[in-house]
Amino acid sequence: MRQDYLFTSESVSEGHPDKVADQISDAIVDLFLSKDPEARIACETLTTTQLVVLAGEIRCKGVYEDGRWAPGAEEEIERTVRETVKRIGYEQEGFHWRTFRFENNLHAQSAHIAQGVDASGNKDEGAGDQGIMFGFACDETPDLMPATLYYSHKILERMAADRHSGAAPFLEPDAKSQVTLRFAGGVPVAATAIVVSTQHAKGYDEGEKEAALHAYVKAVVADILPAPLLSDATEYHINPTGSFEIGGPDGDAGLTGRKIIVDTYGGASPHGGGAFSGKDPTKVDRSAAYITRYLAKNIVAAGLARRCTIQLAYAIGVSRPLSLYVDTHGTGTVDDAAIEQAIMGLSALGGLTPRAIREHLGLNRPIYQKSAAYGHFGRTPEGDFFPWEKTDLAGALKAAL
Repeated sequence: MRQDYLFTSESVSEGHPDKVADQISDAIVDLFLSKDPEARIACETLTTTQLVVLAGEIRCKGVYEDGRWAPGAEEEIERTVRETVKRIGYEQEGFHWRTFRFENNLHAQSAHIAQGVDASGNKDEGAGDQGIMFGFACDETPDLMPATLYYSHKILERMAADRHSGAAPFLEPDAKSQVTLRFAGGVPVAATAIVVSTQHAKGYDEGEKEAALHAYVKAVVADILPAPLLSDATEYHINPTGSFEIGGPDGDAGLTGRKIIVDTYGGASPHGGGAFSGKDPTKVDRSAAYITRYLAKNIVAAGLARRCTIQLAYAIGVSRPLSLYVDTHGTGTVDDAAIEQAIMGLSALGGLTPRAIREHLGLNRPIYQKSAAYGHFGRTPEGDFFPWEKTDLAGALKAAL
């Protein structure tokens, strides 16, 4: 593994058009799971100028059965969508939570998909699709995440908090960040470049107002990144194109699932290709990605490695994973194959079947909208939220090895 290099990750804010779509899709997932914990949801969202469109497949007792909506269900869906956009903060001429046009094109789940997933007779519940999923953890930050992505997220989270509180009223919802760090001996030692592009109120692209915006962003960066990483040599690129008044879905169309690297590990780990938002937890794109993060984080938290990548693979309709792969990148204190055997031998994990994953992490709950901005991983477990970030398996893994 290389020890001396530059590495970069980016993040996007909750107001980025793709993230608006992700949050709407997960708001729909939460809505249906709150009605029926066994609901099946695959909800895609399109956002553009004054328009939100939902499309996909659902099955939900008491809400959508036999091809018909329950009374009031469609109105509740639209209300949920508008409340999501309002919470993000869009009240602009080109995209306003109260006035955008809304289309609901959700329909019944395919019976052929359902028969592969549902348990019946002696058949255990199968995976909702084929595919490969990756999880990752490293000791670069307290949350065991890649430092470049960790700081990229934190910059935008702080800016959003300041926007919502009124501390930075010149900010609008759409924003992106990017952090480049220099690593020496495998450890981040300097921030070489910081990029922040933020939508802003009129006039903050020139003169004293522009200078105030730039000063604000630099102050946020200085508060987020450890002081030893910043120096006079750090390059700042703040709104490098100039004006950024038109943003969000009015500036660019947004779609569910287009920010999968932002959602995961900022490019520091492989990605299986499947998005998370809009999917109920029978979809292993989501649940298996969560369990692999959980396992990788617990391995690092247990002191078994400083860096860990885990892959799982599934076939649609088949309950047992086709493969489990562990790579500690030469940082492990025990053999990687031994870790694989220990994982599969833990009764608490139930052989990593889709149902066992959901039961161990408690995934059949309305807990997903919070995950749809600022990353699904590296978050602090709070109540029912982010259970895949717990490190309660570390002791059992150490004991098994």
